[in-house]
Amino acid sequence: MKVEKVSEHIWSLKKWMIVPIHVWVVLDEDGVTLVDAGMPMMAKGITKFMNQLNAGPLNRILLTHGHSDHVGAVKSILAEHEVPVYAHRMEISYLEGEVLYPKRKKLEHNLPKQLTQPLSEDDIGNLKSVGGLTPYLTPGHSPGHVVYYHEKDQVLLGGDLFNSKKGKLQPPLFTPFLEKAVKSAAIVEKLKPQRLEVCHGSSVFNPAEQLEEYIRKAEKKYGGL
Repeated sequence: MKVEKVSEHIWSLKKWMIVPIHVWVVLDEDGVTLVDAGMPMMAKGITKFMNQLNAGPLNRILLTHGHSDHVGAVKSILAEHEVPVYAHRMEISYLEGEVLYPKRKKLEHNLPKQLTQPLSEDDIGNLKSVGGLTPYLTPGHSPGHVVYYHEKDQVLLGGDLFNSKKGKLQPPLFTPFLEKAVKSAAIVEKLKPQRLEVCHGSSVFNPAEQLEEYIRKAEKKYGGL
């Protein structure tokens, strides 16, 4: 597993499995937050790194969404660290296998029922910050996909909102509603992060500067969204 320090408070852990798979370890004054949990065989490496980092206890696992390549190590990690797991409330019924993910052929029981808690919302439905990260709902790749913004470090942890190649934004793979995903991409214009991290690809610096080109490419490739 390759480890890279992304910013003052964020580390990226990467494993190659045909494509790269990233998860992120985020530090704050109270300990550690894990964003996404990759595949099952990544559990040992994730736990080992968090222990070596010696930055306090693991406090929570935040999920960008519930697909199997983002939750695979959750159960193994929880065997050593009894912490809450959070996803958007709209995502939970899909990852628990109650509802079929859009355009998939069978239910996915990716995590046990009642394990995952909904991210907290305020009275008007805005997601509340947690562990130094602010979640934003970005549907398209999945119904309850979220990204997490670390304002202090100006880093956006984008999950599968985008793919990237050689620092360039690319449309996400296996996305049932690409039009929604492209609309959700406007979050980079709103937040203007200095750095975007994605699960399957390389870092993208100043992604808002690429947004117009990204939308044009997506429309051309997929026939006018």
